[in-house]
Amino acid sequence: MVTTSDLSSADVGQNPARRRILQAAFSAFTTNGYAQTSTLEIASRAKVSKRELYALVGNKKETLVACITARAKRLQLPPDLPKVRDLDTLVGALTGFGELLLRERSDATVIAVYRLAIAEAQRVPEIARTIDQKGHEASRSALKEILTQARSSGVLDGPLEEMVEQFSALLWGNLFTNLLLGLADPPNPNQVRKRARSATSAFLQLYSCQGHADNRR
Repeated sequence: MVTTSDLSSADVGQNPARRRILQAAFSAFTTNGYAQTSTLEIASRAKVSKRELYALVGNKKETLVACITARAKRLQLPPDLPKVRDLDTLVGALTGFGELLLRERSDATVIAVYRLAIAEAQRVPEIARTIDQKGHEASRSALKEILTQARSSGVLDGPLEEMVEQFSALLWGNLFTNLLLGLADPPNPNQVRKRARSATSAFLQLYSCQGHADNRR
């Protein structure tokens, strides 16, 4: 069952009927699949009329996009996050971001949406495109912001796109594939912290200016 906590804080404060629609749609899509879910079912679950659903959110495809977009907002960096100005703040920022990404993307609801996108890839390729545009871009933009600040502060040395890909690879390894296949359970809080710290440490060995200086000695 999708609850209010499955949506972003921005959606918690919006029109109550729209919030119910997004919650009902998320639950219906991940339970029944996209093709088998109708706007009538979503409206019935949300206790609104179809006319209200269309007015507040849109058609079925627009409703799915709104669900994914709402969830993706949770991957944005907090506005009060300290700027990266030295190695210590970089370690804190990368570790915190890694923990956030691991928690969010390992969530059962998110895994269900990815499985839905795979199952509907031929009939409804828009699902995968929406995940990529709204979900992946949100996390990549957040990570790029951290790494750009670190490069500007002289803490990191490396191509931005390469560093983004490398950190993600170090953070996830095979975990996400195993989650999709049901071969692994979502990491618990201790495992999340350990994994984020390990990825950050390995990443800094590759790209920190201090690490490069040590290697040249």
